[in-house]
Amino acid sequence: MSVSLIGLFGVSFLAATLLPAQSEFGLASLIYLESEPVTVLVLVASLGNTLGSVVNWGIGRGAAAYSHAKWFPVSVEKLEKATRWYHRYGRWSLLLSWAPFIGDPLTLAAGVLKERFWPFLILVAIAKTGRYVVVAAITLGAI
Repeated sequence: MSVSLIGLFGVSFLAATLLPAQSEFGLASLIYLESEPVTVLVLVASLGNTLGSVVNWGIGRGAAAYSHAKWFPVSVEKLEKATRWYHRYGRWSLLLSWAPFIGDPLTLAAGVLKERFWPFLILVAIAKTGRYVVVAAITLGAI
């Protein structure tokens, strides 16, 4: 596996957790540089980003009792907003897990609310992959 794929996986993973990272720029840059086939780049970014969301889900499953602690990675307000979304739209709200500002808290809320793993994984993978397909299409159109 090339260094560029490892880096793309890493930044995509971090971008899906509650840490700040910009995986779209990494993907677009590697597409522009033609470092690997576009489909491989999209799959690697999608895998990393989806697994990062699984970490959020796991944190939510195990740490719901600590959501008011200062060290908790999401503010109470963001978690409450994500929880309201989740209660209103159910697991289908996970199709917005790609979205800035609400996506990461949604995946955490899914864990807090004990969403089953397989539906969570399928919906998040669809959302994350869809975003990277759009980024790739825009990047290829700009080249």
